[in-house]
Amino acid sequence: MKTALVIDDDSNVLTELARTLEDAGWRVLKADDGDQGIELAVAERPDVIVCDLLMPRVNGYHVCRTIRANQTFFPQPRIVVISSSNYEADRTNSLEAGADDFLLKPIQPSELLQILELDGGTTFIRKAPAILKGPTPPDTTYFRQAVGTPPSVHFWGVRGSIATPGDSTLKYGGNTACVEVRADGELIVLDAGTGIRHLGRKLATEFKSYPIELSILITHTHWDHIQGFPFFIPAYSPHNQIRIKGYEGARTGLQSVLSSQMESPFFPVSMQQMPGYLQVEELKEMQFNIGKVKVRAAFMNHPGICVGYRLETSGGSIAFLPDNEPHSRLRMTPITDSAQSQEVLAFAQKQDEHLIDFIRDCDVVIMDSQYDAEEYKSHIGWGHTCVDDAVALAVIAKVKKLFLFHHDPDHDDAKVDSMQEWARELAAIHGSKLEVDAAREGVNLVLNRAAK
Repeated sequence: MKTALVIDDDSNVLTELARTLEDAGWRVLKADDGDQGIELAVAERPDVIVCDLLMPRVNGYHVCRTIRANQTFFPQPRIVVISSSNYEADRTNSLEAGADDFLLKPIQPSELLQILELDGGTTFIRKAPAILKGPTPPDTTYFRQAVGTPPSVHFWGVRGSIATPGDSTLKYGGNTACVEVRADGELIVLDAGTGIRHLGRKLATEFKSYPIELSILITHTHWDHIQGFPFFIPAYSPHNQIRIKGYEGARTGLQSVLSSQMESPFFPVSMQQMPGYLQVEELKEMQFNIGKVKVRAAFMNHPGICVGYRLETSGGSIAFLPDNEPHSRLRMTPITDSAQSQEVLAFAQKQDEHLIDFIRDCDVVIMDSQYDAEEYKSHIGWGHTCVDDAVALAVIAKVKKLFLFHHDPDHDDAKVDSMQEWARELAAIHGSKLEVDAAREGVNLVLNRAAK
């Protein structure tokens, strides 16, 4: 009897897939996270592994790479990656990470069983990235006192895709994603697009020779979200302590991706040569603390591994979702089988409900609103939200303030103005008290929940 290992953190999917395989005569092993799945794979040597892509702690890419790098597997198992993310990039990245096949949820039993009748297995061997080392952590007591209160949000970069400096973007700014949060003795930077360069200059002027300690949370490693880091001045001072946190990428880990953009011939200084006390941490848990600030993460519907963050501070809650495409909008594609269509739509709606729960009652939500409704029609599957959906999600979740974010590089100030106006009209039409602004470089928002 052949053995199959099913790995998925969704208990319903795990049960349904296990039942399908057992009915077809397979011996089935089950794991509800990637760590356990890898342990079972090593111990039991299954013929087939069916693995979810987006899981906390250890994602599907990591599972693929770990299995393929384990040379004791002979023959290698067939690996089928499954996902609710309907992007060609995720399919390609899964295959390059070591998967043999990629299936889109909800899984059709006949399709899965047909794939498993094929022969499979290839060996992928990957090198682990070098570990960055730095000097002894500095004393940042003064810095922590200075950034303690009141909690605040400052926009340094609000664009998506590519920086767009020029006369037509003077009002809202042309730098790519970077938001600074100061709260409860912590300085937290959300993404490291080109806007982080100006943040670095400001911190160097503000604190001069005093050591700086900060955390950079990376939502994903698309270039517009990391390209500013090589120009972040505080990383070049040995007195500063910088922690970069994020989730593992598709083909290589977070540290490798960040390092590669600074390798010759792309950049004259390697990441290993940065003199600051620099730590890169690939996150496993979806909840963690940065000092007194509680942080939650959730997977977004965007090509690759992409998350949004929610920060709970003494002054209020902040959610940062710069890249996301609602599942329902993406999956509303006519198909022949009407029953299947209803199943797909119901599944998509459930995924969007998870996002609504994630931002529910949030004081400030910074959300991808790249397109208007008409533009979205020609950008379906690009991984971004239209302004109508951003407002609808915020209204349903009873968000207090929404910032439209990730402005399209082809949108000038007048276009962003019009999208802001329309978003405010939509909120009023919904009968909501939701406040809506288009994110603008230089805007600083002080959070004071107690005063509300």
